[in-house]
Amino acid sequence: MLQNPDINQVDLRICKRCIYDERVPSIHFDAEGVCNYCRQVENLIEQYGTGQPKGEALFVSTLEDIKRTGKGKPYDCIVGVSGGTDSSYLTYLAKEWGLRPLAVHYDNTWNSAIATMNIHKVLSGLGVDLYTHVVANKEADDIFRAFFLSGVAEIEAATDLGYAYLLRKVAAKYSIKYILEGHSFVEEGITPLGRNYFDGRYIQAVHQQFGQMRIETYPLMTFSRFLRSALFHRVKFIRPLWYLKYTKEDAKTFLTEKYSWRYYGGHHLENRMTAFCHSVYLPQKFGSDMRNNTLAARVRNGTLSRSEAWAEYNTPPLIEDELVSYFKKRLDLSDERYERVMQAPPKNWTEYPTYKKRFERLRPLFFMLAKANLVPMSFYLKYCFPAKVPS
Repeated sequence: MLQNPDINQVDLRICKRCIYDERVPSIHFDAEGVCNYCRQVENLIEQYGTGQPKGEALFVSTLEDIKRTGKGKPYDCIVGVSGGTDSSYLTYLAKEWGLRPLAVHYDNTWNSAIATMNIHKVLSGLGVDLYTHVVANKEADDIFRAFFLSGVAEIEAATDLGYAYLLRKVAAKYSIKYILEGHSFVEEGITPLGRNYFDGRYIQAVHQQFGQMRIETYPLMTFSRFLRSALFHRVKFIRPLWYLKYTKEDAKTFLTEKYSWRYYGGHHLENRMTAFCHSVYLPQKFGSDMRNNTLAARVRNGTLSRSEAWAEYNTPPLIEDELVSYFKKRLDLSDERYERVMQAPPKNWTEYPTYKKRFERLRPLFFMLAKANLVPMSFYLKYCFPAKVPS
């Protein structure tokens, strides 16, 4: 955390357009002082026609494909739901578009009460069926504990990967060929690949070294399962908000008025493990504050000034009362052991076995899969190129 929140009086090189600075992994600046991540967003807007007639036309074509492919089936698409803004609003949009979505929720047993109620309110109001996979709480905690004890940053890796594989498994089970995701790069950016890596081999390696239980209820996506889903089941991942005009603040207002949906205090804070990761673990142990992703995106889309975003970025993150105590109790950590891990030198994901080099070697394959929407384009952009990672 910098002591001076004035963006014009900081001894760091900062992007002239957003608030990413020289500490962001793999960042570089062009002759105009604009970072490569801003240019990436520009290219994506051009490619997808985001918020323009081009984007709407492309998405209308996709909608027709979804309806045609799902004809005669109980559901024609899947929407992953968390109780957050984007997934809740996307579920509403799916119904407005005349789709028949099945909502899928991955429950790592750390949901906030607000998130659980939001899911119930929105889905019951829309008449949408819900498929929930609950990981055994002791097993989920054992995986989280393993990652905490390992000293790496990706304490949430198992949730991200488990959720992604669950969507694929449910799609295969119900012969659904389309998965809709609520991500908006305009509102959230695409997180630079630094301390936020995850894949199945990485999950296994960390858990084998630091875990105590067998993995039985956790949906582990190995490399072979990943490729089988992409190549044989050919489930397509569609991110409608990459094509369409979308404003998160407007979505919050609509959901609140229409479904008595409640905001949970910040991006990703609908889950208590995610809240701990973003508000406590990453800032305090790694000096990493991922709020800059959303704040930088808001600067790019004009809903926040650079000075306002920089000042917010340099204020302490919101920490829920008793969050740290809850974390220690759930993972059976004494105060001494917790502090010992938090004060120990950070470890990096590169110190453990991963599929990263394999993803890079197969970059041409994953490019074709991303163009066909069989893997998310963000996966290709983040995982299939060599990355400079924090030391």
